[in-house]
Amino acid sequence: QLSEDVERVSENPTDEREGEMEVHEDSSSVILPDSELGTSAPSLRFSKTCLKNVFSVILLFIYLLLMAVAVFLVYQTISDFREKLKHPVMSVSYKEVSLYDAPGIAFYPGKARLLSCKHHYYDHIPPLINPGQPGDIECITRRINYTDPFTNQTMKYALVVQGPRDVKKKELVFLQFHLNETDQDFSAIDYLLFSSFQEFINSPEKAEFMKDCESSYSSWKFSGGFRTWVKMSLVKTKEEDGSETVEFKQETSVVNYIEQRTKSRSDQLFFVVFEWKDPFIQTVQDIITANPWNMIALLCGIFLALFKAADFAKLSVKWMIKIRKRHLKRRSQVMNHIN
Repeated sequence: QLSEDVERVSENPTDEREGEMEVHEDSSSVILPDSELGTSAPSLRFSKTCLKNVFSVILLFIYLLLMAVAVFLVYQTISDFREKLKHPVMSVSYKEVSLYDAPGIAFYPGKARLLSCKHHYYDHIPPLINPGQPGDIECITRRINYTDPFTNQTMKYALVVQGPRDVKKKELVFLQFHLNETDQDFSAIDYLLFSSFQEFINSPEKAEFMKDCESSYSSWKFSGGFRTWVKMSLVKTKEEDGSETVEFKQETSVVNYIEQRTKSRSDQLFFVVFEWKDPFIQTVQDIITANPWNMIALLCGIFLALFKAADFAKLSVKWMIKIRKRHLKRRSQVMNHIN
């Protein structure tokens, strides 16, 4: 029997191998309990996926916060630009000159009379020889009558004198007026300064020119019995429409005149000196500190960051959905395999 069995096995080896394969297949198809399944790998994979999802959510919230900050910066930048447009900054610059355009000095003496007018240099004024007596008039003067620009009824008489030019040599103009009698308790002579005496000379309508000057410039006074020293400075202001206005600032010092005439007199003497304070012309203009190109560049950068953050958030959401779908797919495959 043994020999017959051996001969049968040797004759049919494939049948035995097929039987062994069937046994292995049966053993592989046996459902093992949950405790015998390899659960360590899926749990590790699930923890990594969970960490990735949490990290993605945190990153998404960070980019949303950055987007909110960027939107706030856009609003703040536009608000600051509008505020700077409403409130420009005043810019002051100084230009040094050696010669000024000779200003015009318009006096309103009333009943007073011009006795002398001279140009001196280096702040040197020689002593008066005959005070109260007519002297030399070396200044260029013009006399003009015009109607008051504010009332259009009263006639005004003005004596226009050419002012000093050479600031390096400290050129000054010294004038002496005499008033014989007055019906007022206080005696003074009004004057005003305008920017260019030459413009007054070249003007075909000098009366209209003086009316415009009186409407545009301020007037001052100097009193009798004193020597009034006026130091002028020129200020040019550039308006928003491109026009330029000119005004004078002045420093005035008053010195008492010592009466040396022997006889007591009831008349009044007026002495006034005009000189440039310094060789600098002050130019004032409004400057808008807000640069539109800087604002445009900043807004472009902010909007680029917004679009980049939105694109990243969109990709993050897509990636999270894809990871979720992949996880669900793997889970269904494991369940199907177990089933």
